[in-house]
Amino acid sequence: MRILIVEDDTIARAVLSRVITQAFECTVAQHHNGFEALADCAGTAPDLILVDYQMPGMNGVEFIRRLRRDARFEHVPVVMITAEIARDVLIEAIEAGATDFLRKPVDPQELKVRARNLLGLREAQLKLADRARLLASEVAQATRRLIEREEEIIWRLARAIEHRDGGTGEHIARVAAISRIIAEEMGLEPEHCRNIYLGAPLHDVGKVGIPDSILNKPDRLSPEEFKTMQDHVTFGASILSNGDSDLIRVAEAIAAAHHEKWDGNGYPRGLAGEAIPVEGRIVAVADVFDALCQRRAYKPAWCPDEARAEIVAQSGQHFDPACVAAFERGWERVVSFLRAEDAAELA
Repeated sequence: MRILIVEDDTIARAVLSRVITQAFECTVAQHHNGFEALADCAGTAPDLILVDYQMPGMNGVEFIRRLRRDARFEHVPVVMITAEIARDVLIEAIEAGATDFLRKPVDPQELKVRARNLLGLREAQLKLADRARLLASEVAQATRRLIEREEEIIWRLARAIEHRDGGTGEHIARVAAISRIIAEEMGLEPEHCRNIYLGAPLHDVGKVGIPDSILNKPDRLSPEEFKTMQDHVTFGASILSNGDSDLIRVAEAIAAAHHEKWDGNGYPRGLAGEAIPVEGRIVAVADVFDALCQRRAYKPAWCPDEARAEIVAQSGQHFDPACVAAFERGWERVVSFLRAEDAAELA
């Protein structure tokens, strides 16, 4: 334990120090004014402070008031030593944050008893604080593990769906990453951006309900087949409906709305403008951009700049102009991500 004595009288300070060191195993720091004592506290927090009321430059009440402004010393016990018995002085000291009082001349036995009680209280406070920090750390670790498991389950499920659709998982990873870039460039809250990033890989989860003959057809779909394919949006929304977590609710919005169009010509509900959930509007940009960049049986792969130009050209028609503007602001980040993906494939 470390005890701070703030007393301008040299003899009184020496007496207090001697009584304390004889009674307790502790470190005692002595100061003759409040300014030095506050500077000392800033370096090493004390466990008990004995402060005189009447001191030049800064009295004991002002010392306590300044000390309590620092949250680190909110619960450090402070004993004011004073010859003053005026009620207004005592009230002022209590309001400033004094824990206890000792009258001058100080009775050594009374000082020992009060100091013992306050040091015991301080020790209990420190143990409680340590326990709280330990619990907070354990909760944080458990939360991280839950988040990691949540993310792993989502990615494995999304990759299974992508494999069934003839992909290898790269499409969902790219759509997720680009969706997050757009969300961040739009200034959405970090937790919302994370949920969009993790919900985006499930945008086509409803394809589990589409027949293989349509899902894996190498040629362009007929009008009837395309209509059946459109049902994957409804299936996906149903699979993810009534979720308890914000993440699943975001994933449901994405699955249900990523084929809606800003001008109302999308499906399945023909929503327009801001009636389309923002998560669906964001993923629509990322999904179409990546689809354009991929080779299909019925089309060659577009280069990223060509796909970008098409996204911009469809602003206000297929896509939300705000999402397209955010995509444009984050273009260098998109390019960096695509380069990293290409480098990883070559490695």
